[in-house]
Amino acid sequence: MAKKSKGNRNQIILECTEHKKSGLSGTSRYVTQKNRKNTPDRLELKKYNPIMKKMTVHKEIK
Repeated sequence: MAKKSKGNRNQIILECTEHKKSGLSGTSRYVTQKNRKNTPDRLELKKYNPIMKKMTVHKEIK
């Protein structure tokens, strides 16, 4: 088998910022990938938070 190179894509974790501030129990996290050459900064996306039942800003924590 051929050796698989790591490449430019790496796995990241997105965590809800509003949920952290609210003090509610639990966390809302999403796992995704990003290209580290194209987006070297930390990623911010609007994702659905099932605990708060609304769209919130999720930031990269890893």
